[in-house]
Amino acid sequence: MNKSHRPIIIVAPNGARKTKEDLPQIPLWPDELAKEAKACVEKGASMFHLHIRNKEQGHTLDVDTYKRTIEAIRETCGDKMIVQATSESCGIYQPEQQMKMVKELKPEAVSMALREFIPRPDYEFEGGEFFAWVKENKIFAQYILYSPEELQYFAELADQRIIPEGDNFVLFVLGKKQRVSTADNYALPGDLDPFLKKLKSTGLNLQWAICAFGGNENACVEYAVENGGHARIGFENNHLFIDQSIAPSNASLVEQFVETSGVKPLSADEVRGLFKLK
Repeated sequence: MNKSHRPIIIVAPNGARKTKEDLPQIPLWPDELAKEAKACVEKGASMFHLHIRNKEQGHTLDVDTYKRTIEAIRETCGDKMIVQATSESCGIYQPEQQMKMVKELKPEAVSMALREFIPRPDYEFEGGEFFAWVKENKIFAQYILYSPEELQYFAELADQRIIPEGDNFVLFVLGKKQRVSTADNYALPGDLDPFLKKLKSTGLNLQWAICAFGGNENACVEYAVENGGHARIGFENNHLFIDQSIAPSNASLVEQFVETSGVKPLSADEVRGLFKLK
């Protein structure tokens, strides 16, 4: 492990799909998420990838629910945790609705799947205007990319200035979404290599992180950090320890990564400094 590289640890505590029936300890409600965020800060995390749910545990982008949840997290964590609101469609929302949510909420940070905001070339103009608005309003953006081909498209959009200039941050997704993982569909560390090869060929200068579905998550994020990237950890993608036992909390997965990797993660203020957010 490259101990000189200090990673950002992003926690993805719940995602859009798992319910209490799938995983009883998954935090879904404002008080649970606030408590989990505080525990994760204490273990070294500096960013919280936040999904919110409706009363039936379903995915929602409701602005009022977002505001209540973010306020609860601020009460427990102060400014020690960057709260990243997801804009994920989950097959429910259209780009116009996702953009409307972000504009109404104006979160400190937001994650945006490129393929959701620009599902076809005819969305490029509208998407570019929205991405520019996000940057102008000093919202810390992270673009989610699901394949090396999407990374190539991201590079083309950046060249056309549809992706704004500056210190862009992306997330490479390793593996596929599933409610319950099995060993034969776990992401593997080597799944990152095609992304790194494509990144080198594009010549882009990016900060990047990964998330990895399944019980090899810790090995995957260690490999990412060894290669200069950052780590997203948590129940959205995985709820298993290295020994494949079930983790009691997201904070315990963060603690495992810090202990096995020996890294010193960046604080929220250091992340804000890195991306010139202060």
